[in-house]
Amino acid sequence: MQFAELQKQLIAAMKARDSVKKQAVSAIISNAKKTAIDNGVRDNITEDIVDGAISKELKTAKEQLETCPADRTDLKEEYQKYYDAVAAFAPKQLSEDEVRAIISEKFADVLATKNRGQIMKAVMGELKGKADGKLINKVVGDLLK
Repeated sequence: MQFAELQKQLIAAMKARDSVKKQAVSAIISNAKKTAIDNGVRDNITEDIVDGAISKELKTAKEQLETCPADRTDLKEEYQKYYDAVAAFAPKQLSEDEVRAIISEKFADVLATKNRGQIMKAVMGELKGKADGKLINKVVGDLLK
């Protein structure tokens, strides 16, 4: 997603007085700016940086939702709304079958080594942000069996 589009979404959320969406977009923008500054970029924030910020915020929201006590339904609802707001901006993730096909096709030579660390290093460079790391790890484990 383009950084400029995120800024437009923030303005739209403010005008609509949608506090949950505003909070989610603000957090994503903040993460993107911080990551860009860490990488030495001030102006042209790339889509990769924005997608990484979205993924990071989505992971944080998911952890909040999972660690929320079951008896606190009010908090759980609030966390769920926030998670849904962040998820609306998340790039489409690859399915398990798509990940399996990509790994089998592009990384057949690395798979032949049976070295899990080497395989994960090669695969994560290609699929980072496109698929969940846990899913990739599971598929690599299945392929090594």
